[in-house]
Amino acid sequence: MSRSPFTDEIERTETPRKFISPHFTWFGGDEDPDRHLMHYQSAMTLYANNDALMCKIFATTIQGEVQDWLYTLPPCSIRNFDELSLVFTKEYLSYCSIKKRSNHFFSMKKDMNESFLTYVKRFKEKKVKIVGCDDSITCSAFRK
Repeated sequence: MSRSPFTDEIERTETPRKFISPHFTWFGGDEDPDRHLMHYQSAMTLYANNDALMCKIFATTIQGEVQDWLYTLPPCSIRNFDELSLVFTKEYLSYCSIKKRSNHFFSMKKDMNESFLTYVKRFKEKKVKIVGCDDSITCSAFRK
C-alpha cells in the first residue's frame, strides 16, 4: 500500500467534531479542474483557514483514476492546500475551459436553419465563457 502524499502533520490532523461535510460534485478527471476547485473552495469556505482539513476532505471529492493519481504523488510531498491545488490543476490542465474575450462574440452568426431560440441559447452559453463580459459589448454583438 502506498503512503499518503500528505505530510504527517496533515495526516495526524483530526476532523473537527462538529464538521459536516458539504455536498460536493465528484471530479472524475474529464472536467475543468479550476471549476472543481472553485466549487470545493466555496463549499468549504468556513474551513478555508484549515489547510489540513482542506487537503483531507479534497481527497474525498475525487474518484477513479484521479484518486489513483493522487496516491502516485511522492509520500509527504503535499504540505498545504495551495500545493495540492497547484499539482491538481497542472495534472488536469488539458481539461481547463478556454477563457474567451468579448471580441469572440462578434464572430458569432445565426445559422440559416437555426431557430432564433436556439441561437439565443447558444449565444448565452458563449457569454458564460467570456471573462469580464461587459453588457454593452454583449448587446452590440447580439444586435450585429
